[in-house]
Order: sequence, then C-alpha cells, then structure tokens
Amino acid sequence: MIASTTLPTCFNFKLLNPQQAFAPPKPSTKNSPFPTNFHHYNHLWSGIFKPKSCSLPTVIRKASDDGAPLQEPAAVSVGEGANSSSSTLGDNYVALFVRMLGLDHDVLDREQAIVALWKYSLGGKKCIDAIMQFQGCVNLTVNLLSSESSATCEAAAGLLRSISSINLYRDLVAESGAIEGITSLLNRPSLTSEVKEQRMCTLWNLSVDEELRVKIANSDILPLLISSLDDDDIKVKEAAGGVLANLALSHCNHSIMVEVGAISKLAKLLQTDLEEFKVIRKEARNALLELVKDQYYRILVVEEGLVPVPMVGSAAYKSFRPGLYSWPSMPDGTEIEQTSKGPSRFGASELLLGLNVGENAEIEEAKQNAIVGRTQQRFLARIGAIELDGKKESQPDTPTDNRLTLLPWIDGVARLVLILELDDEVAISRAAESIADSSINEHMRISFKEAGAIKHLIRLLDHNSYAVRSAVTHALERLSVSPVVYPVLEAEGILHPLVCTLKHSKTSGSLMEKTLDILARILDPSKEMKSKFYNGPVNGSKTGIDAASSVDASGKSSGDRPVSIRDSRKELLDSAVITRLIEIMRTSPSNLQRKAASILEFMTVIEPSMETITREDMLSGLQAVFQQIALKDMKADVGQEPDKSVLELEEAALAVSAASRLLTKLLDSEQFSGKIDTIHFTKLLRKILKSDMPLQNKDWVAACLVKLSSLSSPYVDTENPINMEVTLYEAIPRLLEQIQSSFSPKTREAAAVELNRIISEGVVDSTRAVASGGGIFPLVKLIEEGSDRAVEAALSILYNLSMDSENHSAIVAAGAVPALRKIVLSQRSHWTRALHLLRILPV
Repeated sequence: MIASTTLPTCFNFKLLNPQQAFAPPKPSTKNSPFPTNFHHYNHLWSGIFKPKSCSLPTVIRKASDDGAPLQEPAAVSVGEGANSSSSTLGDNYVALFVRMLGLDHDVLDREQAIVALWKYSLGGKKCIDAIMQFQGCVNLTVNLLSSESSATCEAAAGLLRSISSINLYRDLVAESGAIEGITSLLNRPSLTSEVKEQRMCTLWNLSVDEELRVKIANSDILPLLISSLDDDDIKVKEAAGGVLANLALSHCNHSIMVEVGAISKLAKLLQTDLEEFKVIRKEARNALLELVKDQYYRILVVEEGLVPVPMVGSAAYKSFRPGLYSWPSMPDGTEIEQTSKGPSRFGASELLLGLNVGENAEIEEAKQNAIVGRTQQRFLARIGAIELDGKKESQPDTPTDNRLTLLPWIDGVARLVLILELDDEVAISRAAESIADSSINEHMRISFKEAGAIKHLIRLLDHNSYAVRSAVTHALERLSVSPVVYPVLEAEGILHPLVCTLKHSKTSGSLMEKTLDILARILDPSKEMKSKFYNGPVNGSKTGIDAASSVDASGKSSGDRPVSIRDSRKELLDSAVITRLIEIMRTSPSNLQRKAASILEFMTVIEPSMETITREDMLSGLQAVFQQIALKDMKADVGQEPDKSVLELEEAALAVSAASRLLTKLLDSEQFSGKIDTIHFTKLLRKILKSDMPLQNKDWVAACLVKLSSLSSPYVDTENPINMEVTLYEAIPRLLEQIQSSFSPKTREAAAVELNRIISEGVVDSTRAVASGGGIFPLVKLIEEGSDRAVEAALSILYNLSMDSENHSAIVAAGAVPALRKIVLSQRSHWTRALHLLRILPV
C-alpha cells in the first residue's frame, strides 16, 4: 500500500494526501489541453529531493590513454541518510519529473522539475542511471539552458554536470548540444556565480574526453574561459582552470590557447600566494606544464617569470652536503668580509645573511635575489622538504622520472644551481638542460651568473658522463650569448676543457658545434682587436659590449689579463688544435667552417708573427671553404626547396666571409704569402664575387681580392681587372642598397655622391650595373626628397643612364618626368640639368 510506505529520509517530504500526490495531473483549460498546474503545490515542491547531507564537489583524477592526469569534478554524493529502500522509492518520482520537462508544460513547472531532478542526481551514479533511463531527458535539459530564469539555468547546468561525470553518458551529453548551449549561456552579459560554476564544471567534465576537447577549444569558448579566470568567485576560477588544464593535454589546442592569452593569465594565478588559490594554482601549473613541452611556448612561460625545474626525487638531494663551519659567501663565489664572530656549524650565518640581505643597500638587486633564492632552497634541502609539493605516492620517487614543476624565477634559478651540486647524473643533466631552456634573455642569463651557475657548469665539463657534458655545454652555449657572461666564462677557466673537447677526434657533431659556438664568442677577433687599441672611455663613459669586452670577471682590463687566462690562450696555439680546426674547415658544414675560421683568425691576433699557424696546411682548409657546392652550383639548384636553399646560401656566405677575413690577415705573413697560389685563389674569389651571395658578405671577399692583386703583379687581367670587378659587383650594389634602404639622409647623400664619382670616372659597364641592379627607382625618389647635394648627384647619374636609350622607359616609369618638371618650374639650383634630362627623355 502506498499509504503505508515511508518516504526516503533524504527527501524530507511530508505527504498529507498520498492519493492526491500520486494522482495524474488534472488537465487545464488554459493554453493547452495537456498542461498541469503542479506549481499550485509549492508547499510540496519545497521539500522534495533535498538531501539531508551533501558534501561539496570534490576533484577526482583519471588517467588518459597516454598516462597524463585528467581532472574532473565529481558529482555531489549523498550523506549517510540515504538507503536502498529510499533510492527505490525515489525512482518512482523520476518519470513524473522527466515528463514535466516537456515543452508542453508551464515554465514554472519545468523549473521545479529540473531543480528536483538536479537535487536527485546528487545522490550518485545509481540516481543518474535512473534519470538516464528516459530517452530525451538530456535534450530537454539542454533546452532549459536558454531559460531566462537563473534558477532554471543553474539546475539545468547542474544536472548536465552530474550526468557528464559518468563516462558512459559523456558523449550523449555532448551530442545533445550541451557545449553549444553552454557557450550561448556564457555569452550572456550577467550571470550569477552559481550558474557560472555549474556550466564551467560541466565543461570540466566534458573536457576529459580527448575528442570533445577539440570541440571545446574553439574561438568562442576559449576567450570566455580566459575571462573567467578573473572572476571574483574562486570556484569559477578553479573550474575554468580545470578546463584549460584538460584542454592543454591535447597538443592541437596549444596554439589557440596561446593566441587568446592563456599563458599570461595562468602564470599570474600560479604566482598568487594565497591559501584559497591552492586548487587554481594546481590547475594553472598543470596547464602550463603541458604548454612548456613546446620549445616556443616555453619561452613565453619563462618570460612571465616562471622557470621549468625538473623533479629529481627527494633521494637525489641526500647527496647535498652544505659546508659546515664555513663563512657565508655570495652565490657567485664572492667572499664576504669576516667579522670577529665565527661562522655557525649548521649554516645559521648563511641563513641570517639571506634573511637580512634587503637591509644592505650596497648589494645590487641581482645579487640580493640570488642570495634570497639560494638561502630558501638550501634551507628546504637541509630539512628534507624541497620536493614535498607535487610529490605523488603513486609514482616511484626515482631520478629517471621526467616530471617537471614551475617555480618563480628567483626560486627556480636557485633550485637549478643547487641540483648542479648533487651527485645524480640524470638530475644534473636535466638541470643543465633547464638552464639552457631558461636562458632566453639577458635578465635570465645574468641571474644564472649571479646565482653561481657558471663555476658549477665549467666544473662539470670534465664529467665522465657524455650526457652530462653535452647538457652542460648546451647550457654554457646559451649563457655565452650575453656580453656580460662570456668574460666570466674565460676568467673561470672554460678554455682548457673546451680545447680538450676540440682535440678529441670522436666528439659528436652536436657537441662539437656547441663547443665551437662558445669558443667563437669568447675568442672574437674583432673584440680582441678593440681591447688591444682601447685606452680609455670615450667622453668619460663606456657601454655594453665595450665594457664587457675590455674588463673580465676579476675586474682587470683585457690588456692586463690574469696569468691563467694567458696560459689557457696559449693552449690554442697547439698544433693539434690548429690541425683540428683546419680539418673542420675541410670536412664540416658551413656553420662549423665559419666558427673554425673565426677562431683561427683570433690566433693571428694573439700571435702576430703567425709562425705556428703558417706551419700547418692552412691553404687546404681555405680552398675547401671557397669551393663549396652551395656557391659552385648556386644557380643549378633550381629543384631544391627555396627555404632550405636560402638557408644554405646564407650559411655558406658567412663561412666564405670569415675565410676571406682570415686569408686577408694571413697575407700579412711573408712566410704564408710566399707559398700561396695567388692566381688560383684570385679565380676562386672572383667567382664568388660574381655569384648571388648576399651583398653584406662580399666586403671581405672584395678586400681579399684587392690584397691578392697587390701580391700578383706579374698576373694582370687586362679584360677584367680586379678593381673593376670589385666596383661592379661589390661597391655599386652596396651603394644602391644604401640609397634605397638607409633611413639616414646623410648616408643616402654620401652613397649618391660616391656612386656619381664612380660613374663619372667612366668605369666600364658601371651604368649598366646601376640599371640592372634596380637603381633607377631609388634615384628618382632621391631627387624628390633628397638634399641639394644628393639631388645634384642623382640627376648626374640619371643623365648618364639616359645616354642609353634602353633605360628611357624605366626612367619614365619611375616617375622622373613629374619630378623633373617640378624642379624646372621651381627653378631650383639644378634646374638646368633637370631640363637637359627632360629633353633627352621621350616625353
């Protein structure tokens, strides 16, 4: 009997007339023959489906197919008051309320029904299964997302949230148009926090499915997710962060996430140090950790002040041995003046130094940050709490785990330097790679220098493990880009281990390339020559590279270098090193040839006599560079990919320019100039000068040709003298480029005057070189907006060009006629020359 049946304890509903409550709804004569007036029983609806005890949504984790962590908010579970009999009786109401969701029912009835079903769904999977027995329930629920009532929208989104938390029904929710309905709901100008939370959590559940992520990550939803990260409600923030974390698991979503500005928003939340932001920080970290897997997006993350740091396991830090009874020092090794009080055994002096560093105004900000970061990380390592955050019991705590975390740059830099002091080879390699990846700008490179990373990295260049040496060399190569860092590298003794690597014949190509990169930056011949002739500051000051190149890390000028630096540089003059560099020039790609030639040129600077260098077979290396296939068959490579061809040409041009500069320096040696075949090398360089090599790389080729011609006086080519070819293929194109692209009026004027001088001297084919080089259009533009001197030179050049009737059409097409008429009518100082040119042109 129904009257004798007790209602479920979770419904809190008092039944006065059971027959009336369970009777079919009475038909109404208003609007439709089938609507029901259940809203008259408000005293009944207020108590139906109210769980006595409901816990807040909890976050559960699921593993995707590739093992990445997926996150979704679970449905709210019912408290202990519910039992099996109450669930069975509750199922009897489901059909009634699902029927009330139909479009033929009153709006208020539909609202009360969706609220009741939402409350019922909070009972768990069994309750959701009971609702899903009725086909069309999800479609009717999605339809209610467009309701004007906030309560209806919240209940509809809440029911969809509960249903989508079950894997079996997730696809059905998406196929019913829930994503589109939620998107439309998100676009409303004003929504309550409750509605925002429910619809965000529904998307959070749906984003667990890899196929649905692509559907969610579109241009309509993502901006709304990003704006929700600034919402005042912390639960909305957490849900939006959870959706973004799941979307980031699919690599195809990364580009659109970056385009809408996800990185800056997530990085800002991750660096918010508030207790209530604990969950959103976790979600932001998970999303950013997926994005940093891409090398380009990693740069954007680092620019936001976050550093990727490897999780090496707490066991790896057991090898950390802080110095006991040692006086504290700066992270970069600078000693601090000792006081009468001795140092603490357990490092209290160092800790107090880090805590009070802000009170010392004499310390630079970069050093202060380095001290603070080192103090915090070493303290955590000493107490064994350095990797408690993010440590998972389900994963083995081994150094082979490739997990990462993101730390603010002060802590991240200090943590990476601390890992370099450990014994674990894998941990050291991963830390060195992270240093290389994080050294994206001058700020980060100087931060690593101040944190003391350089001395540890140089020490590890002698490590037994190849993986460690390769990772460390990569880090040093990225740090050496800074003009402030590379003098410190030489002062710390980096040349000796790099020279040893260079001598080793079995060194891999990648390691050799990075080694040559570092040596070429430290041993830059142009900077060395500048330091030799630098006697003091200009106008009382010196800046940037000049200061860095003239002063090393110890504060001594490059003219008064320490003995260790001078000794290490003498190692470069070893015959084994020179032979190895010549071999690289003979057999290696163009990028390595360029660096080897630059290092050999540096040797000619530190040893002006060049006795050691000239004893080796330098000519074979130079000939190999000049006879490169990229230059030899440049016009024949029509079928090659354009981008690849351009890149190879640029690399080859740089190598040829470096080799030409080296050859020019070697020709100063009588011993070398006496054994060189000047005729052979002149032919090679003339061929290069006439090639399609970029113009900016032809200057040293031209200079070397001129020097070779002075040594080969018996050989005179009357048809194509060297000076004429240099003028046609280097000087004229260079001057035309300055006239066309320079932003300085003085530079354009000087180039026009020089070009006019060349043409006035009657150099053969000079006017043809100007016309074929596209010089007519920039010359016409120059007479319109140049200075009087530039206009005079341009008019003279155009007049000489007009002597050839083939150039008339080009001069007219360039717009010379209106410009010339304007000069004539205004009777400027050069109007007569303009008039003569007008008379020659066919106008």
